[in-house]
Amino acid sequence: MRFLAIVITVALGCLGSQTTQAAHTAAQLILSADTAKPGDTVMAAVRLQMDPGWHTYWKNGGDAGIPTKIVWQLPAGVTNGEIEWPLPEKLGPAEVTTYGYEGEAVLLVPLHIDAGAEAGTLAVAAKVSWLECQDVCIPAGQDVTATLNIGPEAKASAGSTAFAAWKANTPSTNNFAFRAWWEAPAKADERPLIIGTKQTNDDTKNITYSAAEFFPDASDPFEIQPATEVVSKQQSDLRLRKTVKKFSGDWPKEISGLIVTEYNHQRTGFNVTLPVEPETATAKVPATNAISTNTTAVAAAPANFDTSTPNSKASVSLGQMLLYAFIGGLILNIMPCVLPVIALKILGFVSEAKSSPRRVRALGGIYAIGVLFSFLVLAGVVIALKGAGRQAGWGMQFANPIFLVSLTTLVTLVALNLFGVFEVTLGGGALDKAGELASQHGAAGAFFNGVLATALATPCTAPFLSIALGFAFAQSAAYVVLIFLTVGLGLAAPYILLSWNPAWLKFLPKPGAWMEKFKIAMGFPMLATVVWLFNIAGSTYGKNVLWLGVFLVSTAFAAWVFGEFVQRGRSGKTTGTIIALVLLLGGYAFALEKELDWRHVVPGEVSPGSLKESADGIDWQPWSPEAVKAAQAAGKVVLVDFTADWCLTCQVNKKTSIEIASVRKQIKDLGAVAFVGDYTHTPDNITTELKRYDRAGVPLVLVFPKSADAAAIVLPEVLTPGIVLTALDQAAK
Repeated sequence: MRFLAIVITVALGCLGSQTTQAAHTAAQLILSADTAKPGDTVMAAVRLQMDPGWHTYWKNGGDAGIPTKIVWQLPAGVTNGEIEWPLPEKLGPAEVTTYGYEGEAVLLVPLHIDAGAEAGTLAVAAKVSWLECQDVCIPAGQDVTATLNIGPEAKASAGSTAFAAWKANTPSTNNFAFRAWWEAPAKADERPLIIGTKQTNDDTKNITYSAAEFFPDASDPFEIQPATEVVSKQQSDLRLRKTVKKFSGDWPKEISGLIVTEYNHQRTGFNVTLPVEPETATAKVPATNAISTNTTAVAAAPANFDTSTPNSKASVSLGQMLLYAFIGGLILNIMPCVLPVIALKILGFVSEAKSSPRRVRALGGIYAIGVLFSFLVLAGVVIALKGAGRQAGWGMQFANPIFLVSLTTLVTLVALNLFGVFEVTLGGGALDKAGELASQHGAAGAFFNGVLATALATPCTAPFLSIALGFAFAQSAAYVVLIFLTVGLGLAAPYILLSWNPAWLKFLPKPGAWMEKFKIAMGFPMLATVVWLFNIAGSTYGKNVLWLGVFLVSTAFAAWVFGEFVQRGRSGKTTGTIIALVLLLGGYAFALEKELDWRHVVPGEVSPGSLKESADGIDWQPWSPEAVKAAQAAGKVVLVDFTADWCLTCQVNKKTSIEIASVRKQIKDLGAVAFVGDYTHTPDNITTELKRYDRAGVPLVLVFPKSADAAAIVLPEVLTPGIVLTALDQAAK
C-alpha cells in the first residue's frame, strides 16, 4: 500500500503544475531581527499558509508525501542550520495515512552570522519547494527574500513577537525518559512494539494526557505503521502500541521519531532515539530516579577520579616522570598518527633481513638517532619559547601554518614515492656501485623515517605522556631535554630492540616481489595521513584551503613529470626538468603565495553562542574561566573539553565517549553546561589552563561539580562512555 501510494503521489505530481509559484500555498520569509551584530544567530521562519482543504508534509510524509525543501541563497558570512519542524498532524484518509500540516506551517531555521561579518545590508533569499495536496497533489515552489542589517546593536523585527509561539510548537530536547520494547514475538513480517515512559519516584507525574501519538522517522528496512493504540495515558506510565513491519534485514535495534502528547489543549513534542528492548522486558520497570540510559554497553569506570586542585599534587620523583615519558613514547607506536611510518619500518626490516647483523644494528641506530634528533629540536623550541616568555605546549607546531603546509606536502611526496611516481636517490651510477648507493639510501631512509615518525607523533597524546610532558614544561631546560629524549627513546625502543636481535627477523616474510606491491599498498595509509593533515589545514585557512589542494595537485604533477621523463626517460630530460620546475614553482607562487597567503594566517575569534555540530548534538559553548565560574555559581554541573582539530586522541574521545547519545542525554537530564576549549591554534589562555592541571597538551576533559568550591574531576586521556557518565553522575551528587 505504501509503495502504491508513493507511486500515485509521484505520478500526480508529475502531471501537476510545474510552476514556481504555488496556487494553493503561499510562502513568506520572516526574520526575528532587523539588525544583528556580528556573531549573532538570527532565527528565520519560512511560513507556509495553505488554502482550506490543502496540506503540506512533515519531514517524514508517512504513507505518501514529500517534505518541504528549503534551498538557501545566503550572502557571504551567513550560514544556515537545520530545519526545526513544527509538530505534525495525522492526515487522512485512513488507508493512506500521512504526516503533515493543514492551514499553516512555520519552519524555523537558525542563521549564523560570522563574527567577522562587515556592517551593511544583506539580502537573505531561499527557494522553497513543497508538495501540496487535496484530491490531487501538486509540486509547487516560491522564491522568498528578506533583508538583514549588520550593525553594532541588535534590533528585533516587527514580526519577532510571533517567534515564541512558533518555537513552542517545535519538539523539546529536554524530555523525560522514554523507552521502547517488543511486546511479543513476530508474526510473519510484523511485530508489536510498545513505546512508553520510564517510571520514576516522582509522584507529581500523575496527570492524564488527553491524547498521545508517535510520529516515526523514515526508515528503509522497516516501517512503524501509522495506527496507534494508546494503552495508557498516564504521564508516569504512558504506553503506545505500534506495529513494526519489516522489509529487509533484522528487526530494528533502535527507533527514532517524535512523541507528541496533549494535555489541557496544549500539544508538546519530544524528539527521541530509543534502543528497543527484548520482549522479555516487563511493561513496568522498577522505579528509579536514574534516567540515564546507555544504548550500548560501556566499560566500567573507576570509582575514584582525580579531583585534586590544580598544582596541589605532592611532588613526584624525576625517576617516575622518566618512566612515564618512556611508556608514553612506547605507546605512541600504536597511535593512528604513527601507523603509516610503522609500515615503512616493517618494509625496511624485511628488505634488510639478509644483511649482516652489523648493518641491521646500524640502521636501527640511525632510525633512533633520527627520532632523538627530532625530539631534541622540539625540546630546543620549547626552551626558546620559555626563554622568550611565551607559552609552549605539546603539538604547538601544528598551529604554525608553515609547519603544517610543509608536513602536508612532505607526506604527499612520500605517498607518491611509495606509489612509484618518482624515486628518491642520491644520484645515478653504474651497476657496480648499486650496493654503495643502496647503503647510503638505507641510512638516509632510516634517519628520515625517524624524523617523520616524530613529526606525525606530536599531535597524539598517549596515556602517561601528558603527565610527563606537563612536568617537563614546568622545569628547567635540562629537565625539558631529558624528558623529551626519554620520550624519543620510548618511540624508538621497539626498532632498536628488533635491530639488535637479528635472529627475530626470521619471523618476517622473506624478501621478494611481494615487497613492491606492499610498498605501493603502504602509499594509501600515507594518503589517509594527507587527508587528515588537509582537514587540519581547513580549520586554519577555511574555504581558502582549496588552494592548498591546488598546490598539492601541481606538486604531484611535477613529481610525475620528473619521474617519468627525467628519471626513467631516455630523452627530453632537460625539457622534463624545466616543466617539473615550472609546475612546482608556479603552483607555489600562484596557489600558496598569491591565493592562500599561506604564511600569514590570523586565527578568527571564537563565535559566541552555540557550537553544536548537529541538530541533536551537545550544546557546546565557547570556554572561558569566567563562563565556567558563572555556570557553577548557578548550580550547574559543567563539562569542559579542551581539544584541537589536529589531536587524534581528542577526536576519538569525542566520537566514542562524549558526542554520543547516552552522554548527550545525561547532560540534558542533569541540566549540565558543556564548554569546548579549542586548542587548534594554541591560544595562551588555554595553555595556561592546561598547565594548571599539570598537562602539556590536549586532550584534557574536566567535569566540575555543582558547588563552586568543589575541585574539578580530571578525566584520563583515553575515555570510555562509562568514565564520562560516571563523572557526570558523581558531579551531580
